[in-house]
Amino acid sequence: MADAQSARPPRSQMAPPVNLFLFGAHGDLVKRLLIPSLYNLTRDGLVGEALHIIGVDHNKVSDEAYRDKLAEFMQSQADKSKPQGEGDSSAGLDPALWKRLAERTTYLEGDFLDEGTYQAIARRIEASGTNNAIFYLATAPRFFCEVITRLAQAGLLKEGDDQFRRVVVEKPFGSDLKTAEELNAGILAVMDERQVYRIDHYLGKETVQNILVSRFANGLFEAFWNNHYVDHVQITAAETVGVEQRGNFYERTGALRDMVPNHLFQLLAMVAMEPPAAFGADAVRSEKAKVIAAIRPQSPDEARRNSVRGQYSAGDVGGTQVAGYRQEPRVAPDSCTETYAALKLWVDNWRWAGVPFYLRTGKRLSVRNTEIAICFKPAPMSPFRDTHVHGMRPNYLIIQIQPDEGMWFDFQAKRPGTTLEIDNVQMGFAYADFFAMRPSTGYETLLYDCMIGDQTLFQRADNIENGWRAVQPFLDAWQGCTDVHTYPAGTDGPQAADELLKRDGRAWHSLK
Repeated sequence: MADAQSARPPRSQMAPPVNLFLFGAHGDLVKRLLIPSLYNLTRDGLVGEALHIIGVDHNKVSDEAYRDKLAEFMQSQADKSKPQGEGDSSAGLDPALWKRLAERTTYLEGDFLDEGTYQAIARRIEASGTNNAIFYLATAPRFFCEVITRLAQAGLLKEGDDQFRRVVVEKPFGSDLKTAEELNAGILAVMDERQVYRIDHYLGKETVQNILVSRFANGLFEAFWNNHYVDHVQITAAETVGVEQRGNFYERTGALRDMVPNHLFQLLAMVAMEPPAAFGADAVRSEKAKVIAAIRPQSPDEARRNSVRGQYSAGDVGGTQVAGYRQEPRVAPDSCTETYAALKLWVDNWRWAGVPFYLRTGKRLSVRNTEIAICFKPAPMSPFRDTHVHGMRPNYLIIQIQPDEGMWFDFQAKRPGTTLEIDNVQMGFAYADFFAMRPSTGYETLLYDCMIGDQTLFQRADNIENGWRAVQPFLDAWQGCTDVHTYPAGTDGPQAADELLKRDGRAWHSLK
């Protein structure tokens, strides 16, 4: 069967008919992200009447009650986002649009471990009028292999000339190298890699996709995108929220596992990869996999020296007093789980030899900010000796992922006046200034690509395992409760993270 991976079709093309089974239909992921994304795809004319959405879960509920539950949430979110002072026609849930989607949404009660559930799924496909099916595993990770194995045993993963069968797997893709290898082995024992869509919602963000366009569609950037001009690269994912009600999950996971081998490494790969031979799934994913594979392996001692882990204590976030991590619900009072992680890495290849990559991520920080900061080497000599030449800031290219999508370049300019005074200025573009930004969750592009069979923005098995291989030394080095640095909520993280760069004569790009 031909697979649509050689070229990305135009976005005006409607997705083919498909049965979309959402395992874990009552979970937050389905309610908060997947259904709103499908609503937006319907709005944009990218899915039509031939899309059938079937929620699968163990709860007993009718089709109508399930649709009502989803509608209630969608309406509540639309009401929250409605501009103040606007009438009902200005924003909110479009009743006609929602009706079109709801009419194609049904519910199937079933235990994920019961073969009867899969027989019922087969009957739903047979009755739908299309043999195409996507199985989205919005479940706890322990069910990933279980569900996939039972789908295979029921013959639901078999493809033919007139049908495709695909499985979408949410993160976490394992909890370390060993479990990631076991998960991939279990999946690939019963289906082909081209059927597996390991999803990372960061790759659905417009600005993340724009990294490749900025690099490879503009000759300006390629000339200095290497170790001759780049001093170092910083990748930051800062959040103001705490662990909220996910204490159980976070106690088992922590900031390193939660963010680094998936989200941050995907950003690193986009920045550091070589130009692909073509903009197709295999070519792009192969170049990304090479970058992650080239991350220098570190001994536990090196990993300990080149990393910082922190945990937030009580503090002030945006004028609100918040509890420390150990006081959060379902968190152990003596927990050593990190809510902040900072790493220093190297990519050992020709382009990036000698250029350090600094990664940081944390919760309860001062601002919400995800960005890539590329710091350039200083000019060979500054002739402005009567100015504060040693106090000038370096040139940065800032790729802002969220909340304000865009790109900015920091450089030096003369202040107006009769004396020579130099100041730092910024130029760039914000997406909202140039393009009409419609509401989105970040999942729209990924769901659509799965429907049309484009795996470019999805992770391959080797990429997943290479990521865990690079992270494993830090997991090994962080055993026990030693060197867990606390930081007050509402700050930029532990002081030790600043020292990580300061000893190299560098500093973090300001989060503000």
